[in-house]
Amino acid sequence: MKKSELRKIVIEYKEIKIKLSKSSNKKLKEELKQLEHRYYHETGRTLKSDLGEIT
Repeated sequence: MKKSELRKIVIEYKEIKIKLSKSSNKKLKEELKQLEHRYYHETGRTLKSDLGEIT
């Protein structure tokens, strides 16, 4: 997976996280889990830990 695709995953994750903070939607929670799983599968690292390092 290219770095640009990983960046897209991170951007989508952040956007969904913001939307989820405003409302608790079951569909959004499922999308977050899918993005986390996809990121872990591609990199071997968790998305939450990588975001913690970036910010």
